[in-house]
Amino acid sequence: MSSVVQGLTKSLAMTVLSEIGDKTFFAAAILAMRHPRRLVLTGCLSALIVMTLLSALVGWAAPNLISRKWTHHITTLLFFGFGLWSLWEGFTSEGEAEELAEVEAKLNADWKADTGATKKRSKDDDDDDLKKQKRPFLSQFFSPILLKAFSITFFGEWGDKSQLATIGLAADENPFGVILGGIMGQALCTTAAVLGGRSLASQISEKIVALSGGVLFVVFGIQSFLSTVES
Repeated sequence: MSSVVQGLTKSLAMTVLSEIGDKTFFAAAILAMRHPRRLVLTGCLSALIVMTLLSALVGWAAPNLISRKWTHHITTLLFFGFGLWSLWEGFTSEGEAEELAEVEAKLNADWKADTGATKKRSKDDDDDDLKKQKRPFLSQFFSPILLKAFSITFFGEWGDKSQLATIGLAADENPFGVILGGIMGQALCTTAAVLGGRSLASQISEKIVALSGGVLFVVFGIQSFLSTVES
């Protein structure tokens, strides 16, 4: 039970500090300003849950493919590496404005393209509305907005620092606790982004978040270095 709690707390803390002010955080906030929040939240959170499960699965399988001693050492190096990376970003980053502008520019380009395509098929949409009224559940489940939120978040997180850190955590901690903590952290961050991400980001210093995350990763690295490897 203690191993589950330890994995949960580590994963929760790491996820929150990694995701606040992240590109996917801003993407969820911007999408929620233009589309129904329920669909954006469902799409973004679904993508993050799938990513957490996949990452934890890879981390859980790693000790079966490589010796636990090596996975432990690799995880320790990952923690120190991510810690130094986050600290460097905290001291050198120009703040969240640059990242927000980058995400907003990308989404604006997609928004204009979608708007142009929508105008061309406006007549067809009138007929489709009648069909959607007959199947509201399916039309919402396969909504382009939901799928867009899912794809942007999923591919935005692929290969991200938080994904690799989740793999490392699951290889060294209880995978079930890592999954629970990761999902809880993703749910908190995504909900905050959808409900008021832009105003929240303006109240939180990106530098403080990056420095806090760096310190947390270094602490994890020290703890992992000092702990014994389970056979």
